[in-house]
Amino acid sequence: MATAYGPDTRDHERPGTGSGTGHFLPAWLRAPVEARTWREFAYLLLSFPISTALFCFAITMTSVSAGLLITFLGIPLLAVGLAVCRGFGALERARARALLGLDVPAPARVRGRTGGLMSWVGAVLKSGVSWRHLLYSVLHFPWAVFAFCVSLTLWSWGWAAFTYPLWHWVFPTHVGVSGIQLYGDATHQFYLDSDLELAATCALGLVIVLITPWVIRGLASVDRVMVAGLLSPSQLATRVTELESDRGVVVDTAAADLRRIERDLHDGAQARLVALAMDLGLAKEKLTADPDAAAKMVDEAHGEVKVALQELRDLARGIHPAVLTDRGLDAALSAIASRCTVPVTVEVDLPGRPAQAIEGIAYFTVSELLQNVSKHSRATRASVDVWRTADRLMLQVTDNGRGGADLASGSGLAGLTDRLDAVDGVLVVDSPAGGPTKVTAELPWRG
Repeated sequence: MATAYGPDTRDHERPGTGSGTGHFLPAWLRAPVEARTWREFAYLLLSFPISTALFCFAITMTSVSAGLLITFLGIPLLAVGLAVCRGFGALERARARALLGLDVPAPARVRGRTGGLMSWVGAVLKSGVSWRHLLYSVLHFPWAVFAFCVSLTLWSWGWAAFTYPLWHWVFPTHVGVSGIQLYGDATHQFYLDSDLELAATCALGLVIVLITPWVIRGLASVDRVMVAGLLSPSQLATRVTELESDRGVVVDTAAADLRRIERDLHDGAQARLVALAMDLGLAKEKLTADPDAAAKMVDEAHGEVKVALQELRDLARGIHPAVLTDRGLDAALSAIASRCTVPVTVEVDLPGRPAQAIEGIAYFTVSELLQNVSKHSRATRASVDVWRTADRLMLQVTDNGRGGADLASGSGLAGLTDRLDAVDGVLVVDSPAGGPTKVTAELPWRG
């Protein structure tokens, strides 16, 4: 699918920039001299020769291949022709990107399963993208001829009529409107030489000049639709690519979580339990010789047991807390908020419970965001809001801190974005310098 589609916004002028016509002029006055208009006009002009060549090739290739289908040569020749049409498609996508501001991703290359010639031929013939490129080659030609004729006629006649007084002044006896055969061999040519006629012609030309850019934009919009609809990857292929990418993100995230759990166990609870075992062993040895020292060591070991148990609880809570399973997001998020170093208000308005996986991701997202608030925001208060809109679960965490949070600057936000992308979620950060910060997450209600 096209990543940019519709009107080209590259020439919306700002003060001191743009095409030099002045941002203070209305759009209908700027349009005839804007760079966008001339780019789209150039696109329509180039479409005629390119589409003519592509149409001739497509029709010739299809006809010859159909005639040779009774032989072995017809099928591979058709595959080669489709491959060439895909090459023309790459040219058209590049032209649309440069002149129309339309960025259409290239379809995946065709590869045979076995790597042989016949495998490649079969893959090309089975590819719907290849046939859509052939369809574009055929359908775009008549449209390109129409758009070429309309745009060139209006543009040339408009500017010619608008500048007619200048031509009349330079060539006062050679610039006529038309030659009409009146009788016999005499031909009378009408000249516009009065001030009223010159003014009327100039005004008519100005009207055409002001209208033509919008006609050109309308014609170019049809080209955008054709390029985006026929020369882009199929929706199924795009979705498969997204799912493969999401699967990789999920695998990497799961591996990172396992490494984090292993590190926390090794450096935290496991180390404490090893030290506890050693202390109890020493206390056992001193139990008969020095009961007071042994009792003191047992008391210290008891304290270590409490700390280790707390670390294990925190680790289990970070994986998937029991309160989330038993009582849902409201209670689980309230528990997170109570442990935050900043006062946090929690408001959950849900008609039911989302899918278990989505619920876990929502819990993890809020947990990470509140950790960021505690560590980086320097806020004095924060809030968590959770609600449902249609089939989407919405989360919003706000704080009155210093702001400046950015997806590219780390703080766990980039990892959260990847985690949400894996389930078709979205993370939006609004954090101007000086605050406040508002982070909104959107998740599917059912995974």
